[in-house]
Amino acid sequence: MFGRIRMAYGRLRDATRTPSRPDGPAHPGDTANLARRRAPNLFEAAAAYVSACAENDQDRIDEAAGWVSPEALSFGVNELACRAVVALARERDRSPHAVARALLGLPAT
Repeated sequence: MFGRIRMAYGRLRDATRTPSRPDGPAHPGDTANLARRRAPNLFEAAAAYVSACAENDQDRIDEAAGWVSPEALSFGVNELACRAVVALARERDRSPHAVARALLGLPAT
């Protein structure tokens, strides 16, 4: 019985296994074409989506939105916004709350 389970698991593992570096860079520093050869992760999608929105580039917005699920994109955009506000707050020596309100054009409280 355990032999059949082990064989079934082995076949499943072999079917889902990919080569160790199918799309990896040829050299450690060579990452220029890496993004084109593999699926972008949610943070890459969020960065592309937000930068495309900032530049009002609808084609890039649509492309980035198709890379991941809407839920994943939403999470990535939220994470990017949080990190950006924290970075700006540190840079400006102000609270994240004050920076967020200033970015949105809201009065300080």
